[in-house]
Amino acid sequence: MKILIGEFAVGTDIEKSLIPEGAAMLKTLAESFVRVGHEVCYPSAGTEIGSGTALKSTADSFVQVIEREAKNCDAGLLIAPDGMLPELNRILAENTANLGCSPEAAARCADKLRCTEILKTAGINAPEIVREAEEGKKYVIKPRFGCGAEATYLVSGFENTGEFIASEYIEGEHLSVSLIAGNKPLPLTVNRQFIEFNEKKDGINPENIEVSGIKYNGSLTPYETPRRGELYETAVSAVKYLGCFGYVGVDIVLSEVPYVVDVNPRPTASIFGISRVMREEIGELLLTNRFGTLPDSVRVEGEYHFSKDMLGELFGKN
Repeated sequence: MKILIGEFAVGTDIEKSLIPEGAAMLKTLAESFVRVGHEVCYPSAGTEIGSGTALKSTADSFVQVIEREAKNCDAGLLIAPDGMLPELNRILAENTANLGCSPEAAARCADKLRCTEILKTAGINAPEIVREAEEGKKYVIKPRFGCGAEATYLVSGFENTGEFIASEYIEGEHLSVSLIAGNKPLPLTVNRQFIEFNEKKDGINPENIEVSGIKYNGSLTPYETPRRGELYETAVSAVKYLGCFGYVGVDIVLSEVPYVVDVNPRPTASIFGISRVMREEIGELLLTNRFGTLPDSVRVEGEYHFSKDMLGELFGKN
């Protein structure tokens, strides 16, 4: 089969700081598909990953390259900012077999407010969305439509958040569950997320309000915990109610109960570590999910830790 993989940072060169992480995900997927006998192509604005065939693209032509090349491929998978993913997945699905989420599911996950409301209606724990701050409490402010920890802050108070939403801050372990969603959901691993809190003032809040930037700095895969079954159950329920398909990363803060804080309807950086400890090929699992029946479980051996600095060294700091 011929597989098209589109990764936004590599394909557009718009946000250079995101290229190492994007290239790591892209290379992981491309190499996996190639190892099991498939042909891979991917849009690139200059970055090459040493596997598959690079297709020349730019910020202006990325979408057109996806639409054109999808017609010549048997299947495709896209990685892009959550706000862009619904439209990109629509274009992909109209031209080939989409190995990822439907446009509708991607849109539900991209809207952080709507996503939280769906989860809570389904009885899944998620941080409460807060309209007004209370003295002495801390809150997480993030864009209603955003990606990962982008423009995300821990604050001691807030005023008018505009395009941002505020939620209660939950103390606990910062984890994620990586899984393949579909008719037969397949949990892959629990991952520990390394989250850094950095003092930051940026005009979102008055000077008398404490603000800390929240930054993701890599993962440990797998993360051994006696609550793995509980975490898997929570993640599977979340993707079921959101209607996700394909590789999904569910971000969870593990407190007295698991709280789902974000659902990423696409491959996430954790896939870089998972591919190094999982004996099954992620590419084959994604194809099996679309065209066959997934196994009951995967085999994981050892552990792997990476940081964003490490990805920068491997794939070039920009």
